[in-house]
Amino acid sequence: MSDNPYVVLGVPKDATNAEIKRVYRKLARQYHPDRNPGDAAAEEKFKSIQAAYDSIGTVEGRKEYDNQGRAQDMFRGGNPFSNFGTGGGFPGGVDIGDIFSQFMGGRNQQQRNEFEASRARKEPNRSAETENGSDIESGLDITLDDAKNGTDVKFTHRRLKKCKKCDGRAFGTTKGCSECKGLGVSTRESVITVKVPPGAIHGQQLRLNKMGNEHPHGKPGDLIINIRLDAEDGRRWENGRLIQEVPINYTTLLLGGNVQIKTPSNKRIQIEIPARSKIGDRRRLNGQGHDGGPLDIEFTIIEPDKLNKKQIIALEKLKELGL
Repeated sequence: MSDNPYVVLGVPKDATNAEIKRVYRKLARQYHPDRNPGDAAAEEKFKSIQAAYDSIGTVEGRKEYDNQGRAQDMFRGGNPFSNFGTGGGFPGGVDIGDIFSQFMGGRNQQQRNEFEASRARKEPNRSAETENGSDIESGLDITLDDAKNGTDVKFTHRRLKKCKKCDGRAFGTTKGCSECKGLGVSTRESVITVKVPPGAIHGQQLRLNKMGNEHPHGKPGDLIINIRLDAEDGRRWENGRLIQEVPINYTTLLLGGNVQIKTPSNKRIQIEIPARSKIGDRRRLNGQGHDGGPLDIEFTIIEPDKLNKKQIIALEKLKELGL
């Protein structure tokens, strides 16, 4: 079983925080032990769903998980902070892992070991690289209306900045600094205003120049904001396309009929369901999606929580007929 919380919950990495919460609640109800008494498989599934949500179910928890994933990728490539330092080594015995520790609020020993092993394999006499701070990626959730009209969002930003006491001069030297411990940088948090332009789309990136991690001796990196549009309940994004689930009765799926749906623009329209439709079938409605774009509708089946007597009798008759 995968331990990737996005895989466990079945949501893409660009899902909004609200979408993750909605999916979690749906899955938790489905696999809850009270609904599946004595079912060990369902209980195990419920535990994995809960663990996944514990990992990425909060803004801070998700940010930490995503940052750890990016850091591990960078560790495998060598320098965990792109161009943060010089080529083959770090002057004055500076431990880049300590910088990572400050940024992440703690250091994983396995990650540090992977970095040290990678660094040891590098050529000892590499020429110095350009000294730049690393970029920072972060997600920002907004509503469909805010994306259409544009909005200003208060955003909590955490990054490495030059040490206030030594102004980064302690980095790469034998001189000590009580403030940054010789790293030349320290973690600081601030609240900034992100201006989202009108007509923003899901997955759009906003680049804020020089708002990434600072380097003690070089240029700061950029802050890259990934815009995530909350598609709202019953909808999701899939490869940049808006998908809306349309719950349909089993008889309507088989025999065909008409159902009414509400589009992202709150417009109510009637759609025709062809006979012998199947769960998962899709149709594209041009001009009915976000900001006049296309909307893909996907058929799902209505699952009643309880059945009345007449429904049970009707279902038993259908069963006798082989349906």
